[in-house]
Amino acid sequence: MEQPGGRQAPAPAWESGRASRRRRIVREAKGWFRNFKIIYRRYAGLYFCICVDVNDNNLAYLEAIHNFVEVLNEYFHNVCELDLVFNFYKVYTVVDEMFLAGEIRETSQTKVLKQLLMLQSLE
Repeated sequence: MEQPGGRQAPAPAWESGRASRRRRIVREAKGWFRNFKIIYRRYAGLYFCICVDVNDNNLAYLEAIHNFVEVLNEYFHNVCELDLVFNFYKVYTVVDEMFLAGEIRETSQTKVLKQLLMLQSLE
């Protein structure tokens, strides 16, 4: 717990060491993410997360996540967690086609799928 003036209050006597370590990690993480925010969406037990600038548009990245999941669903024919685990290199290829330097590069699902099929034919 932080007191006025930036000093740390001592941990209460009833608090375990694990809880104080967890609080310290959360406090440090808040410092790391001061200029960023996490945007996530859940699909059937899978969480898709993106870390973006504070000033970026939330809705644009929620739509980008939805678009990404639809491309994965089409590419893997009803994607599941095992597809993502065992074909992670294909997932990275999809990410590379849709995002460039952390920004949305391509929004057309047909163009992305066409490019992925072309790359798959080269293998």
